[in-house]
Amino acid sequence: MIYRRKTYIVANSIVDEFNSLFNDVLLPSQLKYGARLIGRWQTTLNEDTSEIFAMWEYDTLEQYDEIESKIKSDVEHVSKVQQRFDAIGRDRLKEALQDIKQEFFITTVDRERTILKTLL
Repeated sequence: MIYRRKTYIVANSIVDEFNSLFNDVLLPSQLKYGARLIGRWQTTLNEDTSEIFAMWEYDTLEQYDEIESKIKSDVEHVSKVQQRFDAIGRDRLKEALQDIKQEFFITTVDRERTILKTLL
């Protein structure tokens, strides 16, 4: 198994819309193609910004690449994302997303000793 952490530093002024974009548009497509969300969390960094990150589980890096390729070629998904970007305001979104980082991990604890054992 591999794990992916996707982290965003986001202006607080857009957090609700950003979370809605994730829940309404991005998450359904990820799940449709086999991505497994472990969870998604948010913390306020200061009065202007928050950190939001999600942890995902994949069998292999190749599986991650395959899922991402399917999502990017899903015309309906791309259209929904573009419509939501337009609704939020592309310039506003570009300014509000201050940093995006993606990292991959391997576990150091046997999966059977974690809450994840119940997922598969």
